[in-house]
Amino acid sequence: MEYQPVLGSHQNRNYGMANPGYAPAAQGAPAMFAPPAAAAAVDFLGPSAPPPSMFDSMPGYEGTLAGGGGGFLPPPMPASPVPQPQPGPAQPQWNIPSITEETARDAFALYASSKCCYSAAPVKDGVITSMDAFNTYRYRLETFTESRSTEWSHEPYHGQPVDAFSQPPPGPWDVPVKVPSFFVEDEQVMKVPYTSSTKACHVCVGMGRKPCKDCAGAGNKVCWVCNGSGYRHGEDRCHHCSGRGRENCSHCQGQGSMQCPTCHGKQQLLVYISLTVKWTNNSDNYVVEQSSGLQLDNLSKVSGKELFRDSQYLVYPVIGFPDPVVVNAAERLVSEHQGKYSRTSRILQQRQTIELIPVTKVTYSWKGKSHIYFVYGNEFKVNADNYPATCCCTVM
Repeated sequence: MEYQPVLGSHQNRNYGMANPGYAPAAQGAPAMFAPPAAAAAVDFLGPSAPPPSMFDSMPGYEGTLAGGGGGFLPPPMPASPVPQPQPGPAQPQWNIPSITEETARDAFALYASSKCCYSAAPVKDGVITSMDAFNTYRYRLETFTESRSTEWSHEPYHGQPVDAFSQPPPGPWDVPVKVPSFFVEDEQVMKVPYTSSTKACHVCVGMGRKPCKDCAGAGNKVCWVCNGSGYRHGEDRCHHCSGRGRENCSHCQGQGSMQCPTCHGKQQLLVYISLTVKWTNNSDNYVVEQSSGLQLDNLSKVSGKELFRDSQYLVYPVIGFPDPVVVNAAERLVSEHQGKYSRTSRILQQRQTIELIPVTKVTYSWKGKSHIYFVYGNEFKVNADNYPATCCCTVM
């Protein structure tokens, strides 16, 4: 079905250049004002939103709205049984490495040197009295999902294919897309096949141009030099407007109209259903509480030694891990992810890992007093909130 503009071609229309009221004013006569038609042009700015009648009823897309708002579309039920999660491989060793005193001292020295107000004396003269390692695990579950949403969209028509009603459009989950690598987020926006049609532009009513807002479609405005009188200093004619009291509108170059910003002067729009496909890596972490005194927020900034990795379409909660807190956290998160993300998206892959984050509490003596600092993560980060030798720096 081919749609024609509501109005005929008006590309050659003139909205202000041939205004009869734009003739030079006679000597001594009052300057002329904007023509009456210009006031009516103010109301002819066109609607800001497309009317509902602009969009056809497409089978399978009856709830699609203009500008979004339709929400994510739930995926259809799988045609074949989905693979059941399998228990991950058993891990025979869960060894916790410890750092040496030399490593702890080097990390402490690097930390102190990075602070402009920290003295190196505690590092050089302090004596390490004890080093305590703490078992700290981080469980991470990632669920890689694909979600799809639709909305009515439009763009200027300049000869693109029009295929609406030539055959039924494919369902939103039947449109083929190129899936990125697992756990890599991406987004694709595309036209749904067999939904494109042409409609007259709703903003300019199919004329391709809109009245200029600066001059209300008159093509001219009151002269800013003489304020519309046509004269300056008594009988001196205004040289800026040649005594007319009005000047060409610089915004529309005296035409009284501007190219329609919606259809770009094409008078017609290609209207179609736009499909947005998003791939999202939904991740949740659980860090086991440890009694060292180091805040858990610090551990989010470091990496650990990976002890366990399992990637499947649907993972099975970790079994056989020596810390029951990790087992309980894995069971809870797996259940939450599979229940939550399967409602509005399609789960493509899940991955679960367990990291050992080494945390060493170092106690040292300096000037007869006992102090502590922490060395944690593979990066050997240091936390020493109560560093004993700081000074006050003043920036001039």
